[in-house]
Amino acid sequence: MFWNMAIGIALSSAAATGTEVTIYNQGFGLIKESRQFELKQGRQTVSVEDVASMIEPSSVGIRSLTGPNSFEVLEQNYQFDLINPLAILNKSVGQRIRFIRTIGSQKDVLEGILMSSPTAIVGSADGGSQQTYNGMVIKTDDGRIVLNPTGEVEVKSIPDGLISKPTLLWDLNATKAGSNSVELSYLTQGINWNADYVFTLNGDKDGDLKGWVTVNNQSGATFTDAKMKLLAGDVARVQPPRGRGFGGGAADMAMMKSEAGFAEESLFEYHLYTLQRPASIRNKEIKQLSLLEGKGVKYEKKLVIDALRGFGVYYPNEGQVGIGNIKPLVLVEFVNSKENGLGMPLPQGKVKVYQRDKSGSVQMLGEDQIDHTPKDEKLTLAVGRSFDVVASRKRTNFRRISDRVVEETFEIEVRNRKETPETVYVMERKWGDWEVLSKTMAFDKLDSTTMQFTLKLKAGEVQKVTYTVRTTW
Repeated sequence: MFWNMAIGIALSSAAATGTEVTIYNQGFGLIKESRQFELKQGRQTVSVEDVASMIEPSSVGIRSLTGPNSFEVLEQNYQFDLINPLAILNKSVGQRIRFIRTIGSQKDVLEGILMSSPTAIVGSADGGSQQTYNGMVIKTDDGRIVLNPTGEVEVKSIPDGLISKPTLLWDLNATKAGSNSVELSYLTQGINWNADYVFTLNGDKDGDLKGWVTVNNQSGATFTDAKMKLLAGDVARVQPPRGRGFGGGAADMAMMKSEAGFAEESLFEYHLYTLQRPASIRNKEIKQLSLLEGKGVKYEKKLVIDALRGFGVYYPNEGQVGIGNIKPLVLVEFVNSKENGLGMPLPQGKVKVYQRDKSGSVQMLGEDQIDHTPKDEKLTLAVGRSFDVVASRKRTNFRRISDRVVEETFEIEVRNRKETPETVYVMERKWGDWEVLSKTMAFDKLDSTTMQFTLKLKAGEVQKVTYTVRTTW
């Protein structure tokens, strides 16, 4: 008797209850499940098949919740040789098979020995096209050799060792018979989360910040009515990934609940966000959950001219860097504080900035990426470049005093073509031991390499700032 390859094998296992999923924003998750096993006294094998297909086998842990000494784990195995057409045929080489092909309107049945398994299966068996088994070789009972046949193949049975789902197997030695509640823990790849924010400006002074969590589950398992936790932080992992057990650091249990249903707590040097309701996370599903909402968040818009942004520290020489027309960078800054309508540690993610036009429609102004941001820290978003405020920068003089001393003169012209006043910050970056010999306006020395001129321009006004600097190295 032959069996069609579509037939599978089902393995029994105890269903998961009390599932807890901790998702890390580095593409992996920690799964904890409670399961009930009916054990007999002595040595036996138990299995769990409905686990993530991207499980890290070395991370698997199992412990009894019924009693600490109720059983001993002698051996642990992870089986992942799954049933599929290629796997079946690979393990059926040398065995008898039956092949059914259609020639015109006639069915041709071939029986014989599978000499070589296919390297690929092309086409579909349901519908008009037939499957073509590229690389397959069949020696029929009448001595023919058939290459790359097209049709349907049947085998006598599912070869040993193939399973329908990834399966965990334990060799246990139970001290007594009866029902035993166990906790199963493991790490899995293929599950990730990230934060996304929308900052809608209400005017020139404040806006509303909305935070979302996006969970992407590609782990190969569905977690039903799970307690979901999100860990934000830079967790070190050895590559390739290796399990590290399931101990945790002590947590500061002072929590801040968000109106969106998450509770935040500090954990070691990270932050943990716990959803305050059960959630189902299906395999191959992207789920979005509300994280936070801040109303009336005060912000400041800044126009910054930073000609050497992205060039690093300027090294003075005959060549010229950062010269020409410049469009000021538009920054939006606000403080993540309770007084400012926020105060929850913000996980890393993209922030999209919007504003309503005169008709009331929301328009996107730009977006930027933020890092993990603690409370009371300032966030700076680079959302774009100014249209109506323009600038030009040129070096008007260069003089080499010696091999290690030069003098330079720069002129920055800023033109406000708006009908409203604007403040523009001009950043100039220096290298070595530098001294400003002359200037047309005062500047702030922000650090050892940065000077800042603040220009307050009226509507339609043009201003110039000129300075001469001597650099020694």
